[in-house]
Amino acid sequence: MLILPIKRKWFNMIASGEKKEEYREIKPYYNTRFGNEFFGHKLSKEEIKALRRYKTLPTEIVFMNGYSKNSPYITCWCRLSTGTGNTEWGAEPGEQYYILHIEEVIKK
Repeated sequence: MLILPIKRKWFNMIASGEKKEEYREIKPYYNTRFGNEFFGHKLSKEEIKALRRYKTLPTEIVFMNGYSKNSPYITCWCRLSTGTGNTEWGAEPGEQYYILHIEEVIKK
């Protein structure tokens, strides 16, 4: 299970159901983390490009507001793709991101 830190504003929006996507930069760190979680191996450049056309099967992702073991967290079913994000949800215009599509909040 992948645990990702997230700012309080976005955490609260996801918990309330208002925010349906979370974004992460496309860089080697996330190539490995998302690749291992969704595919069982580090993502290649070709696999990252292919994610623009489809979403993966859902997997559990934990979003944690802070780094402490006592920080609040939510567990969500998420699918992964790549593309540009919604600027109202924290994406920069024209930037490419890993997009975690939040299908369902399963534990608050």
